Amino acid sequence: MEEFLMEKYDLAIIGAGPIGLFAASFANLHGLKTISFDALDEVGGQINMLYPQKEIKDVPAFSSIKGKKLVSNLLKQNTKTNFLLSHKVKNISFSDDNSILIDNAYQVKSLLIATGLGAFKPKTLPLAINANEKSHIHYSMQHPEVFANKKVAILGGGDSALDWALELSTTSDVFLIHRRNEFRGLESSVTKLKSLKNVELLTPYLPKDLHLIDNKMELVLHKVGNSDEFITKDIDEILVAYGFKSDNRQLRKWGIKLENNLISVSQQMHTNLPNVYAVGDAITYPGRVPMIALGFGEAQIAISSIMQKLFPEKTMTFHSTSI
Repeated sequence: MEEFLMEKYDLAIIGAGPIGLFAASFANLHGLKTISFDALDEVGGQINMLYPQKEIKDVPAFSSIKGKKLVSNLLKQNTKTNFLLSHKVKNISFSDDNSILIDNAYQVKSLLIATGLGAFKPKTLPLAINANEKSHIHYSMQHPEVFANKKVAILGGGDSALDWALELSTTSDVFLIHRRNEFRGLESSVTKLKSLKNVELLTPYLPKDLHLIDNKMELVLHKVGNSDEFITKDIDEILVAYGFKSDNRQLRKWGIKLENNLISVSQQMHTNLPNVYAVGDAITYPGRVPMIALGFGEAQIAISSIMQKLFPEKTMTFHSTSI
């Protein structure tokens, strides 16, 4: 019988979103043989699946860059990474030498978790909805042309809701509906939206009921704090930006220490398991904020820590402004 040959790598990365992609390219830069796993069938994570048209404004060197363009640029840097897509990692175990076995098929010296919020599902519109109405309710905006020349209700008060409203304001009439008077997104976006004649900000309101009549929807809104005040808006489509429910049960199964459902890491991005590191929105430490640019820095810290652990005899080259 032919002996099964397990594939061997210096590093495995779970998650091929922006942070995972940058971590892989940084690992390539320092000569680490790397494999990257992602449960989705394409790289880019939540950005590509949910916000490809989103204008990202907090990445250094770009005043603004669309999500899909950022992912494309990051992928171009990965010339040596072996990507294994449509592969959800189910099992990790440790050999006597602390090397890590992944799904009993890959042996790696180190593991980096860059899964973001893990398996994610959008928080759905909390109304009784029939099949016909469901076809007009959306949880992402991969194809903005679907909403062109229509009346669109956007539900939510964070950056995604504001970004969607700004983008659709060039082609559509927009109703931005939020349960609070204050929005959680950029104040500059709120100011811009308030200046647009085809955008109406409706606060503080929550959706109460929905009726589909002749392929047009009537969305009934209830004013928060006033049990007797309702308004109705005639719309064509609804975009829901209520966020996502994360599922990190797999991490608990592997024995990774979590705090508030996020991975607890050291200053070196090390978890409680040997040779297992984590970066990006999957992790927590005092003072952390969920920003892509911060995740890029965490990836550099993690890869540097891995290099020093695996190859202590090597001198790493750091690009720095210090003399």
